[in-house]
Amino acid sequence: MLCKIPFELVAIESDGVHIILNAKINQNDCRLLIDTGASRTVFDQNRISMFVDELEMQENEQLSTGLGTNDMKSHIIILESLEIGNVYLRDYISVIIDMIHINKSFETYGLQAIDGVIGGDILLDYKAEIDYRKKELRLRVPKKLLKDNNC
Repeated sequence: MLCKIPFELVAIESDGVHIILNAKINQNDCRLLIDTGASRTVFDQNRISMFVDELEMQENEQLSTGLGTNDMKSHIIILESLEIGNVYLRDYISVIIDMIHINKSFETYGLQAIDGVIGGDILLDYKAEIDYRKKELRLRVPKKLLKDNNC
């Protein structure tokens, strides 16, 4: 089924934009940046405690690359749920990293902090399309992953 999830374009300086969408981590509202260049979906270790009562995580043996560095330590976490529009992912295995430098940049521009980044794992798995004109992310998902069985 094709799910259409609205997003906003957030201007950075005068010549760039970021794609931001609202989602839910464990039924709590969050803001996520869509990054087609990110290999994985990641969440900010400084903000994850707002969504997870007890942090049960394990150190990721592999160093994360990207986001301005190639030696960033990361941890694996299992989120009870991740909702992107009506797409409902249970027991979602993800990575948490320190995103303080990203959120400091956002703060510099007077923008609201982000809680994570939707990366290539979700974008590829659900055959994502980004429609800038309609400002929507389209994901193709099986009905079993839909909340309320609709998009």
